[in-house]
Amino acid sequence: MIKSFVFSLLLCSVLTVAQEVKIIPQPVEVITNTGNFVISAQTSLVVSNKMDNASASFLNEYLMSYYGFKLPIVKKASKNYIKFNSLKNITGLKAEGYSLKSDANGVMIEGNSDIGTFYGMQTLIQLLPVEKSKSLKIAAVTVKDEPRFVYRGAMLDVARHFFSVEFVKKYIDYLALHKLNYFHWHLTEDQGWRIEIKKYPRLTEIGSKRNGSIVGRYPGTGSDNTPEGGFYTQEDVKEIVKYASDRFITVIPEIEMPGHSSAAIAAYPMLSCFPDEPTEIPANMISEQSKKDLASGKVKLVQETWGVFTDVYAPTEYTFNFLEDVLDEVMALFPSKYIHVGGDESPKDAWKRSAFCQQLIKEKGLKDEHELQSYFIQRMEKYINKNGRTLIGWDEILEGGLAPNAVVMSWRGEAGGIAAAKENHQVIMTPGSHVYLDHSQTKNDPEVTIGGYTNLEKIYSYEPIPKELTAEQGKYVLGAQGNVWTEYMLNPAKVEYMIFPRLSALSEVLWSPKDKKDWPKFQTKIETQKKRYDMWGANYYKGK
Repeated sequence: MIKSFVFSLLLCSVLTVAQEVKIIPQPVEVITNTGNFVISAQTSLVVSNKMDNASASFLNEYLMSYYGFKLPIVKKASKNYIKFNSLKNITGLKAEGYSLKSDANGVMIEGNSDIGTFYGMQTLIQLLPVEKSKSLKIAAVTVKDEPRFVYRGAMLDVARHFFSVEFVKKYIDYLALHKLNYFHWHLTEDQGWRIEIKKYPRLTEIGSKRNGSIVGRYPGTGSDNTPEGGFYTQEDVKEIVKYASDRFITVIPEIEMPGHSSAAIAAYPMLSCFPDEPTEIPANMISEQSKKDLASGKVKLVQETWGVFTDVYAPTEYTFNFLEDVLDEVMALFPSKYIHVGGDESPKDAWKRSAFCQQLIKEKGLKDEHELQSYFIQRMEKYINKNGRTLIGWDEILEGGLAPNAVVMSWRGEAGGIAAAKENHQVIMTPGSHVYLDHSQTKNDPEVTIGGYTNLEKIYSYEPIPKELTAEQGKYVLGAQGNVWTEYMLNPAKVEYMIFPRLSALSEVLWSPKDKKDWPKFQTKIETQKKRYDMWGANYYKGK
């Protein structure tokens, strides 16, 4: 009798191990059952509601891309099916929540909305084998799930280096596969203006091109003398926004102001406090073409080195009219509730030297140049709010007084986010210490990076709600995002190398309940996920 009991326990243990599933991000609740379901080309994809077309389309595209077959779409099936069913009132789950149940008959995914169903479909993808096959065995499971944070984002800087429409779409797919829901698109910089503005064609005719880029990480390493450029037409933007929307991802455009504006100033010098002063590029980093341009009398150039520059927007009516015109075209392209205006790293040198700026400070009763920046940002916020949108800015917008309705993106550590939350402002946490994906992944990284060291475990350990906040103040933290600054990412393969596997860790930080995070377990899951990267043909960091 005892032997029989022990044998039964051992058998149950074997079955449990055999049925273990590795899902990233970790769901709220997973129950592993005995048995399995096999997906093949004969499996029906049951879609009874057009709201679920996006989920069906994504799954079929995924199956075709990585397994070589699609599923027939039908309205009814009693067995061998994958069913989608949105608008289910699943007790205790948020709007983005879902349930998934798989057994010998098939898979049922029910969402509290079409978004929830889409996320349930992403969990199904995580259950698929990581080897190509025409017969895909998945475990019998019951999953109940919802995200912890409403904002789960990743940023891509396309201004330091331009990336094609095709790669931007692939990047969006990577976000979707990790249940991230915001794509922050950094479109303007000192080194390039990347979005077509029809009222100001010189922004792309001139501002989208630079004569070279510095070589290596450190100053004084010279220019590569290789022109770099590119921009997105408004039709490109519409295509990308639609592509993201089909994956329930909101695209947030960033138009930098008042700093990081050299490219716009090169196109329209009157945006500068000193339109007749030549662009400053260090002599040991300037390209040969830029030397010729300056010698021929050209005054303003698109920057070709990295860093922070003193030539920023002048707070004139000309500048404000320009920016409002730009935002009119941007807001017509992006339905996002949020419009990002940067606001970071804007030196006050030019404003201190400018007689106009000093007079404006007196006229407006401002204390100093920091309050002048606050005046600048608040004026733009009023325009953005008037158009039914909400301004996001980097945490420098706190300096001199925070715009009344602004959302703060805290990047210089967590202090800005803490201060904003204590003032009852919504916050998105993105501290350079934990979620900057341009930092090295190893202490002896053979790749050239911007510097820093943020390994997989450090990202996984991140807690977006700082301990300095009370429970009530913590509610102002919408979530967090990973940032991909591309000074040293010249091509898609380098971007992939820098985001993977760290994006997977970030997804679990933002989606999974705090008490479900388990670093030892995640380490085993990520090894399976790396095989999935191989299936995707994605480059990734292969170290620990």
